[in-house]
Amino acid sequence: MARYFAWRLALGILVLWAAFTLSFLLLYLLPGDAAAVAAAGGGEGAADPVAIEALRAELGLDAPFHEQYLAALGGALVLDFGSSVQNGIPATEVLARALPSTATLAGAALVLSVIGGIGLALVSNLIRSSWLRGILQSLPSLAIAVPTFWLGLLLLQVFSFQLGWVPAFGSTGFVGLILPALTLSIPTGAYLAQVLTRSLHETLARPFIEQAKAKGAGDTRILVRHALRNAALPTLTIGGVLVGQLLAGTVVTETVFSRDGVGRMIVTAVANRDIPLVMIAVVFAAAIFVVTNLIVDALYPLVDPRLSHSTKQRPATKGRPTPPSAPGAASTEPGRTRTNEVAA
Repeated sequence: MARYFAWRLALGILVLWAAFTLSFLLLYLLPGDAAAVAAAGGGEGAADPVAIEALRAELGLDAPFHEQYLAALGGALVLDFGSSVQNGIPATEVLARALPSTATLAGAALVLSVIGGIGLALVSNLIRSSWLRGILQSLPSLAIAVPTFWLGLLLLQVFSFQLGWVPAFGSTGFVGLILPALTLSIPTGAYLAQVLTRSLHETLARPFIEQAKAKGAGDTRILVRHALRNAALPTLTIGGVLVGQLLAGTVVTETVFSRDGVGRMIVTAVANRDIPLVMIAVVFAAAIFVVTNLIVDALYPLVDPRLSHSTKQRPATKGRPTPPSAPGAASTEPGRTRTNEVAA
């Protein structure tokens, strides 16, 4: 297990480096001049060419590409991304100011996504009416297909402008968090519901479920006690990916609802070619993705103890643990026949 996590950590570091390098290259190739934008005060008017050249020299933008890249990479290794081109504030400080609002929004959306996604999957499997079950199971596909910005504008129109229940804009207060969090959580919860519903459907068709029914267990007990845990691994995997998607979704959501945060910081930084802010935002998002997936890897043995057991008993291949037998498969050990399901 230690080798496996060391390998995953090495891959995570590689992902961070690749994200940093590709972002730096794209920003370098983009048309425009960050020094000219900054010298003009962010406006479209022309700035003094002498002032532009002086600012380029001050920011190191007149150096060759490889020198700019190595200097930026060396600073990133010690968490020094430089200062914002627009206001001269260190990029780490700008991110620290924007992070609490975005973390609150993403955290609230994650809670709503988990509650809504798991709840919808369980209800759609418990319902006896086939036509109602079909409607409930089609809702995730509809929610995924709806663009986030359109969903946000629709919620604004209905609950803010028409009903007046919640404020349309603002970054403070619990009430102002409701619509942005709901906008972010609906597509994310739909992904979770879709994956969990399919996994539950496959799990409920396995032999150990029939054994539980034969012992007199009710539908709710079978679904929650026996099937849910066995169906949780695919949902846990996609959940780790969706945490990164939540962070990406804040760019659109914070813009639609005029909320301060990392999302709006990125939009402003890209528009002004503020390279230090863009770079720290990209590295931060990649780090969240890497850390989330490491946490998901650590949770696998807790959800399915067979993973931990197989890792201890079987030699690892290329740093990755050998997966256990497929759930429901019969044991091949002589003299034994059993199903490899997670004990309830």
